[in-house]
Amino acid sequence: MKATQMVEAALDKITSIDHSGYELKSVLAVAPDALEQAGEHDRSNVSLPLAGIPILIKDNIEAIGLPATAGSLALANTPVVRDSTIATRLRAAGAIIIGATNLSEWANIRSDRSTSGWSAVGGLTANPWKHTQSAGGSSSGSGAAVAANLTQWAIGSETDGSIICPASLNGCVGIKPTVGSIPRDAMIPISRSQDTPGPMAQTVSQAALLLDILTDKRIYTRATTAEAGMRVGVVKEWFTKDDRVNALFESAVAALSVSGIKIIELNLPQPAESNDEDELHVMLHEIVSGMAEYLAGRSGVRVKSLQDIVEFNREHAGTELAHFGQELFERALQLGGRGAEYEVERTRNLQWANQVLALGLESADVLIGCTYGPAWTSTLGHGDDFGTATWISTVPAVAGTPIGTIPMGLVDGLPVGLGFVVGRDQEEPLINVMSHAERALGLGVLQPSFIK
Repeated sequence: MKATQMVEAALDKITSIDHSGYELKSVLAVAPDALEQAGEHDRSNVSLPLAGIPILIKDNIEAIGLPATAGSLALANTPVVRDSTIATRLRAAGAIIIGATNLSEWANIRSDRSTSGWSAVGGLTANPWKHTQSAGGSSSGSGAAVAANLTQWAIGSETDGSIICPASLNGCVGIKPTVGSIPRDAMIPISRSQDTPGPMAQTVSQAALLLDILTDKRIYTRATTAEAGMRVGVVKEWFTKDDRVNALFESAVAALSVSGIKIIELNLPQPAESNDEDELHVMLHEIVSGMAEYLAGRSGVRVKSLQDIVEFNREHAGTELAHFGQELFERALQLGGRGAEYEVERTRNLQWANQVLALGLESADVLIGCTYGPAWTSTLGHGDDFGTATWISTVPAVAGTPIGTIPMGLVDGLPVGLGFVVGRDQEEPLINVMSHAERALGLGVLQPSFIK
């Protein structure tokens, strides 16, 4: 199929499913020259890895022709004049970046009472499996768009759970790679120690190909077909409080065992409240300087600091603060930037995460567990109900190591995810086991009934 045909089909779906009809609100903006890009690709007749494939990119990553607002009105109507390295690599591989996906505003770091999937620019993204349920966050639009088959490929970003959560809740594949393995230039930051972009797709092989392109390593696709002779550690603490989810997980473990994977049962120490507080403090320290550095490098913006953003939100409280506040931004300003306190908290939390990871990977090559239970009801102004979530994303978030998820079935007609954790720079075994598990489960691509 020609690029023009693929892009036209994707744009038609965005119009009929996302912007009207189902009103998914996963796509915040469409590239005005998407069809022109596709036509140029068709005329070039060049063979490329992502030849003419329409891709969506999260709206905290800059790509010329798209807004890069992080969902905030403070960055709206600010022309993007540069491509991030991510956008450059996607285009060089033949991809057509057709639009920007909605997200939890500022990637869910503004308030601890926020509603995932809502931004002042894009509104509230719905879950394509059930309109009233959460699409998760913060890469809400990327997960929902892939699940609804607007495109099969999207880019998200994660600081802690922001790829894994929406991939799990929407029923697609997500991979957060090692922090630093994908360039983060021209990406709106939260945390220099934890932020990373990553692929979201309908299959592991698609996600692996995207990771090839984004990292410029071209080694991950081959891992999808390699022999899987590794030891997989089942982490008992990564069961949920939902027995139905746990039953699916146990079935998935049984399928892996039958397929030849060696299963090892493990116990890992639960994080203490102090660990969660350390992680949050690190992020709040880092966002002050990180945001200033980013805004200084972006032309035409009306805000130049986190303080400016806070003041903008106060001035536009009727829109920006209509559903929840900005207490985390205000707390970050009180804490200040990276100083002695930050260094102590970062060192302490990194030591904890590395110790937990080392304990798990002492006897296993890959650790697995449940990610989230089925999506909760999404109600603006009432925050999120993470009651059935596990802490599977926390250790790799703090340690900067990879984590991936694939669908493992449905509970109450809603997807739930199977999570995979590995050590630093171990994306190849991660993808290998994810692919092996995908085949062992034999679910194919999960899709909501309305798009069949």
